[in-house]
Amino acid sequence: MRHQRTVVVSTALGLALAGLGAIPAAAAPSATAAAPSATSAYVHGSTYAGSAKEAANNKAFYDAVMKSVAKKRAANPLAASVTVYYSTRNAPSFRSQISQSAQIWNSSVQNVRLAESSSGADFSYYEGNDPNGSYASTDGHGSGYIFLDYQQNQQYYSVRVVAHETGHVLGLPDHYSGPCSELMSGGGPGTSCRNAYPNSTEKSRVNSLWRNGLATAFKPAA
Repeated sequence: MRHQRTVVVSTALGLALAGLGAIPAAAAPSATAAAPSATSAYVHGSTYAGSAKEAANNKAFYDAVMKSVAKKRAANPLAASVTVYYSTRNAPSFRSQISQSAQIWNSSVQNVRLAESSSGADFSYYEGNDPNGSYASTDGHGSGYIFLDYQQNQQYYSVRVVAHETGHVLGLPDHYSGPCSELMSGGGPGTSCRNAYPNSTEKSRVNSLWRNGLATAFKPAA
């Protein structure tokens, strides 16, 4: 959920955040150790439509997660469903929101499940300060991660932010012009939006993607 750079918010982070560590530079180069002096919403206003770079990052993230899942399924072909494992080790402040996000998605779709793992995760959550806000990306080596920005998660309903970014893990693109009822509209509806659930179209899309992903995961390597 990237920022619309023309909207400036002057509220500084509280002292409580000062003691929280930022994401390691190697994992997310754009993260900073100090709070940005000025920031904006994770996209406030439906006029922002995202960028080709963001779309490419989101697609790369989904592909990286799918590849990781396929590798695990090749080792355990009798598994009854697709499970995507995540790590919260580097985002301890958001563990509750991440857990709620996983529960939301697990109750909304049937062909994929999210589960926390202490090792061998398919993707990881990180926390810190970044003027670009929260986002999903890859590390350039075939692994995906979600970065959660402190200030953005104070401005917006944090569970929605996390569930939105997790939607990218499951293959959904941004659609900032959508209504609050559409999870992937992100911050487009404004800070008052507290819906953290995907709508019927988003649920159907994820189920379709992971139904195909299940077949791909079982496909023998060439």
